Amino acid sequence: MIETPSLVDQHCHGVLRTELGLGTFEAQLARTEGPPAAGTTLFDTQTGFAVRRWCPPLLGLEPHCPPARYLARRRELGALEAGRLLLRGSGITTYLVDTGLPGDLTGPGEMALAGNAEAHEIVRLEPLAEQVADTSGTVESFLAGLAEAVHAAAERAVAFTSATGLRHGLALTPEPPGPGEVRGAAARWLGGRGVGDALSDPVLLRHLLWMAVAAGRPLQLHAGLDGAGPAARGVDPGLLAEFARATAGLGTDLVLLHGYPYHRQAAHLAGTFPHVYADLGAALVRTGARAAAVLAEVLELAPFGKLLFSSGGRALPELHVVGARLFREALGRVLGAWVGEGAWAWADAERVAGLIAAGNAVRVYGVG
Repeated sequence: MIETPSLVDQHCHGVLRTELGLGTFEAQLARTEGPPAAGTTLFDTQTGFAVRRWCPPLLGLEPHCPPARYLARRRELGALEAGRLLLRGSGITTYLVDTGLPGDLTGPGEMALAGNAEAHEIVRLEPLAEQVADTSGTVESFLAGLAEAVHAAAERAVAFTSATGLRHGLALTPEPPGPGEVRGAAARWLGGRGVGDALSDPVLLRHLLWMAVAAGRPLQLHAGLDGAGPAARGVDPGLLAEFARATAGLGTDLVLLHGYPYHRQAAHLAGTFPHVYADLGAALVRTGARAAAVLAEVLELAPFGKLLFSSGGRALPELHVVGARLFREALGRVLGAWVGEGAWAWADAERVAGLIAAGNAVRVYGVG
């Protein structure tokens, strides 16, 4: 087997602190806009089968046990202990935690403690702007407060992330908007919003992206079908080519998150632009038993120093486990086959595995 002794999870979220019943668990298992169809279950998906394969042994059960038995064992242990056993069994040694999702989710400190790992914060840009807007009375105070908030976030976090692709689509004008354009957009948005309303104005979204670029931290960009949001038709990462070209040479790395089913396009951009990287997380978790085939397609196009492991896990610690275990298995299967065929040397396979599992993330984010 090709060994990956440590894993840096370069994009994930915290886990729920509460106990979960079957319906609540399934709602977190797959990103749908409602419950499963009558008479069906979301455990009957590639992700659901992967959870049943990899997670029960960490809680003292046999692999592939029925969902009801697994959830009963989970409740018996309690959310805290089950989460601890699952996270520590994942093999992840460093978590980069996106703290921008709503809900009762653990933060980086709690993830570090539960997983006996290192953890760092990733700041999501859009909720940051919404928080500033909730306490701003004027356009001037909003824009000044936003600049201060981004600067403060850059001081404490290892990266920024943006959900522009999910909120508006990735087909944005690549250049930064001018000051007058930003003030006009801010006036329109602030004048028409209620407290807590989501930011989807394309000018302000571009302004946020360029503020993050100027801050110099790596910028993660959501792409691919990461949920069914309002912009689900405009999430092909290939649409980011002009933004990548506009940001080249400015010192900020771009990381294309998720990507699936456009993982080949993400891999192509990573091979084209020196500052662009591609994430492997959601593609492997969603494809389960087919993860090795998807990973091999990414490895056809992207330089090996431009790929990053992530679990993409959120809410359920099971998703962190599945992300890590599927990655290890898929990478071992693909690289092991190439070694067996004589196409690769064993030493090169182990070196590349170490880069994708942790080394590239250590270089990009300065962690681990």
